[in-house]
Amino acid sequence: MSAGASENHIDATAAEATQLLARISGGDPAAADALLPMVYAELRARAGAYFRGQPANHTLQPTALVHEAYLRLVRAPDANWQNRAHFCAVAATAMRQILVNHAQRRAAAQRARNEREAAVTALLTPSNNSAIDLLALEEALNRLGELDARQARLVELRFFGGMTNEEVASILEVSTSTVEKEWRRVRAWLIAELRDEGVA
Repeated sequence: MSAGASENHIDATAAEATQLLARISGGDPAAADALLPMVYAELRARAGAYFRGQPANHTLQPTALVHEAYLRLVRAPDANWQNRAHFCAVAATAMRQILVNHAQRRAAAQRARNEREAAVTALLTPSNNSAIDLLALEEALNRLGELDARQARLVELRFFGGMTNEEVASILEVSTSTVEKEWRRVRAWLIAELRDEGVA
């Protein structure tokens, strides 16, 4: 397939995905089944990144994470998906919530019963150079959201969505240079916050 043909195919797929999302928003259950193959590979790749470096006996798997997030989204009342990128960005929020809830439940269970099964409790940084505590990151993100909602969304899209600065800029509808500047600022803030939590 030539470069031009490949771009046309991508454009056609994106257009079809947008149509299916509109049908899902309109309550068409068949559209959800048709959409999954179009977004599964991307969501699965992003979910898989969360599990690198995790203990082998963790109890949540990437496939289960993707399917739970997907079902949450397509069953959401009054969903108004703008396009495929918007859907994948919101999926990042859903996966964040699922991971945090899972880690919290497992931590409570381990304290209560001293279980040996491990939870996904660490998350690789976007650079993959280090891992940070998932629940400490969640607490820091909640604090950041109170200070600057857009910067909190930026961190969420980078950490949980696996998105580049260019992709984040498109979702947030700002320039790439704005995202780069805010990412540098918020990274410094996160390092300080997580150091206070004893995980950086």
